[in-house]
Amino acid sequence: MDILNAFVAILNYIIVPATAYGAQLALGALGVTLIYGILRFSNFAHGDTMAFGTGLTILVTWAMQSAGLSFGPLPTALLALPIGIALTAALVLATDKVVYSYYRKVRAAPIYITMVSVGVMFVMNGLTRVLIGVDEIKFADGARFLISAPDFKAMTGLTEPLAIRATTAITVITAALVVWALFWFLARTRTGKSMRAYADNEDLALLSGIDPNRVVAVTWVIAAALATIAGTLYGLDKSFKAFNYFQLLLPIFAAAIVGGLGNPLGAIAGGFVIAFSEVSVTYAWKKVAMYLIPGYEPEGLLQLLSTEYKFAVSFAILIIVLLFKPTGLFKGKSV
Repeated sequence: MDILNAFVAILNYIIVPATAYGAQLALGALGVTLIYGILRFSNFAHGDTMAFGTGLTILVTWAMQSAGLSFGPLPTALLALPIGIALTAALVLATDKVVYSYYRKVRAAPIYITMVSVGVMFVMNGLTRVLIGVDEIKFADGARFLISAPDFKAMTGLTEPLAIRATTAITVITAALVVWALFWFLARTRTGKSMRAYADNEDLALLSGIDPNRVVAVTWVIAAALATIAGTLYGLDKSFKAFNYFQLLLPIFAAAIVGGLGNPLGAIAGGFVIAFSEVSVTYAWKKVAMYLIPGYEPEGLLQLLSTEYKFAVSFAILIIVLLFKPTGLFKGKSV
C-alpha cells in the first residue's frame, strides 16, 4: 500500500499538474516558434499578447454571465474564447501594420525587430492593465472536479488523495485538439504549405508566387489564437494576473529553444520538458521517501528548490541548451 500511496502522491503533485502546465507552455511556445520560423524574429511581446487575449476573454465571459449564458458543466470562458481570439488577432494585425511591416520593408536585421517587440511588449502590458486591472482574477465556473480527493480516498482506501480538476482535463484535451488542428493545417492546406515554404526559403517562395502578405497575416492570426488559448487555459487552471504572463515569457522561450526554435514539434516537447523539470525540482519529496523507505524520517523536506525559484529551473535549462545544443532537441534553428 505504501508503494501505491507513493505513486498516487507523485501522480497528484507532479504528473497531473505538470501535464496541464506543459500543455499550456507548449501552446505558448508554438506561437513563439511560428513567429521565429516564419517572420524570423523572437517576439518578446508574446507573453503580454497572452495576457491581453485572456483579459478580453474574461470581459466577454463576464458579459455572457451577466446575460445568463453558460456552458453547462464547462467554463463559460470557452464560449467567450472565439471572440477573444478574434479581437486579439485584430490587435496583432494592426500592430503588424503599424509597427513591424516597416522593418520588413527595409529588411531590418532580426535583432532590431526583436528589440521593437520589447517596446510592443510594454505597450501591450499597459493596455492589459488599463483594460482589466492588476488584481488577481478567478473566472473559472462550471464543474470543479472530475475526481475529488475525498471520493478517491473512499473509493480506493488509500491514505493519499488524488484530485483531478475539470480545468486540468479541459487544458489537456483542448491543447491536444489545437495541436492536431495546427499540424493538419500546416501539412494539408494550401496556405499551410505556403507558410512552410516561406519559412524554408523566403526568396524561392516569392519566386513561386506565394503572397508574403497573406503568409504574414495568417501567421499573426495563428500566433494570436495560440496565445489567447494558452493564456485562457492557464488562467482557468490557476488564475489571471497580468504580471504572471510577463513571467511566463521565460519558460515559454525556454520551451521553444529547448525543443528547437522554429520547430513546432520541438515546441511541444520543450513545453513538457520545462514543465516537468520545474514541478519535479520544486516538489518536496519527503512524503514519497517516507512511503518508499519504511522508518525513514528525513529532517528536511527533500526539496531541491522552493517554489519561488521555479523559473530559475527554466533559466538553468535554457543556459545549458544554449551552451551545449543551441539547435535544441529537434534541431531547430541555431540561437
